[in-house]
Amino acid sequence: MSRPVIHADRRRPRGRLGPVVLGLACTLTLTFTALSVVSSPAGAGPSDTGLKGALDTILADSRMDGGAASVVIADAATGERLYQRDSTDRLMPASNTKLVTSAAAMELLGPDYRFRTDVLSTGRRHGTVLRGDLYLRGGGDPTTLAKDYDQLAADLAATGVTRVTGRVVADDTRFDNQRLGRAWAADDESSYYSAQISPLTLAPDTDYDSGTVVVEALPGAAPGDKPLVRLTPPTDYVRIDISGTTVAPGQADTLAVERQHGTNTITVSGNIPVGASATKEWVAVWEPTGYAAAVFSDALARHGVRVAGRPLLGRPTPPGARPVASKSSIPLKELLLPFMKLSNNMHAETLTKAIGYETAGRGSWSAGLAAINGYLKKEGVTTTTLRQVDGSGLSRMNVIPAGQLTTLLLSVRDAPWYADWHASLPVACATDRAVGGTLRSRMCATPAALNARAKTGSLTGASALSGYVTDAGGRELVFSVVLNNYLASSVKSVEDAIVVTLAKSDTAGGTIAAVPVPMPVPVPPQRERRAKPPADLECAWQKPAFC
Repeated sequence: MSRPVIHADRRRPRGRLGPVVLGLACTLTLTFTALSVVSSPAGAGPSDTGLKGALDTILADSRMDGGAASVVIADAATGERLYQRDSTDRLMPASNTKLVTSAAAMELLGPDYRFRTDVLSTGRRHGTVLRGDLYLRGGGDPTTLAKDYDQLAADLAATGVTRVTGRVVADDTRFDNQRLGRAWAADDESSYYSAQISPLTLAPDTDYDSGTVVVEALPGAAPGDKPLVRLTPPTDYVRIDISGTTVAPGQADTLAVERQHGTNTITVSGNIPVGASATKEWVAVWEPTGYAAAVFSDALARHGVRVAGRPLLGRPTPPGARPVASKSSIPLKELLLPFMKLSNNMHAETLTKAIGYETAGRGSWSAGLAAINGYLKKEGVTTTTLRQVDGSGLSRMNVIPAGQLTTLLLSVRDAPWYADWHASLPVACATDRAVGGTLRSRMCATPAALNARAKTGSLTGASALSGYVTDAGGRELVFSVVLNNYLASSVKSVEDAIVVTLAKSDTAGGTIAAVPVPMPVPVPPQRERRAKPPADLECAWQKPAFC
């Protein structure tokens, strides 16, 4: 797989975080107070109610010195642009790219679209023996868990088969064999948020972080003992190399977990004190097809089905193969919730390739992106002004002007699937992680709380927030804020100040109350376990801590 770059919403810190720390990217404690009332100048037009002065003041924050901002505010009902700041500038949208991918998936695949994983055979039954190979065919489902592969194995065993003379053949041919997106960062290779893309994969949890395994390391009973390591799901597909040591209480905790380049060897190195809390890391595997096949093979053995030989990867299922067992995913309209709320990159890329397969018969990024481009044109987006190279926004090659994101947000409001799509957007200060997602700790105690619904985006030097908010006069607004090339640790509070200003003002009236941009609460120093600081990642990627 060609691994990711420092990108949009997808990264967890390496190693144990200990107590949940307020991360700059996601858990800013902000205090908003009214600044000043900016009155409309005499003779102001319908779009000038002091909004320009208020938002210009916010964007003049020193953290944006030398940076770039593309910002658009529009009336959701009429489409009238109420404020525009460099609306045509092409900037990195980070995970705001998922707005494009998710809308296209709802239109081109449909809200009820489901992925299938099938077990098939071309062999003949002779009593309890199945003579021939057993095919495990992946349809792209990013939500398949170990228990699902166990159920598939149980279903086969329930037919009376106890031995397969052939092999388990893993069919991942629905998608091409390009595992990583274009220009993804090399230093993200083992990070869960940039896992390899295969139509036959496995998630270790109900966040559906497909293509990853959870590694948990605990201290031994006494100094000098090796750390104790657990895998979820249990599997021999990855090899654990423990060079770390348990040290006396009070000594520094330096334990780190990372997969070696191009292998499935995961090293656990450094020191962990007796009595310390566990180091827990989500790690992307090398070649998820083999991971799924290995977990399925283990499940067959547990259910009393013996298979000759090791799994064979990457072979297509022959025509005429007979189905033995199958599993369908949740419908797309339900998958959107973990996808968008938690900014799941692997869901975005899987959907992009699924779009390519369903529209052009090719499960590739190029086919999927071509179909997405065609969809955007129908929605009135000027596609010649943007570049999209993946589905998630992980690549720094993606550039989309705020003006075009605004056009899309306005256009989709009359789509038959809009209600489900709108519900998938994170909600400001909604404490339930399944509702608030990456906004659950932002804009609290403001008029934007439980009001603003928007998609976040975070990469090094790139931050974005685009969505919907209702102002104090009851008017629904569309906003898109894309900020790039800043050197500050975080500019999330700049985005929040813009949205709170909209929420607390009557934008159709004569005054706009500008909200000052608060400084983030300083984060206490802590041991650095990761290549990128929290502000460069979507907060949902910072496991085991959550937004």
